[in-house]
Amino acid sequence: MANSASISNSLESQLPRNPLSSDATKSVEESVSNGSFVNSAAISWVLQRREWVGDQARKSRRPPREPIISWCTTYDDLLSSSTPFPQPIPLSEMVDFLVDIWHEEGLYD
Repeated sequence: MANSASISNSLESQLPRNPLSSDATKSVEESVSNGSFVNSAAISWVLQRREWVGDQARKSRRPPREPIISWCTTYDDLLSSSTPFPQPIPLSEMVDFLVDIWHEEGLYD
């Protein structure tokens, strides 16, 4: 598994950001004309992954936001209130909240 990750990272660094650019085509053509092996499947995989994941360099790094559920909220507080939260609660935050409650009640080991 670690080997495939290192291969992916090395391919990511070698491929240009714009796969349709003339530079990308030239580099592949040069490799083929030199007789060196070109792993077109790996290149295709990296390009498709880049499309799916997006260009990480272009994504803004947001600082962590304040939790929506207060640290002093209890399970009963959540169940007794029928008013919606002012904004959606991220799944990871809800899971953390529930696991903490379950640990306190001895339901989660």
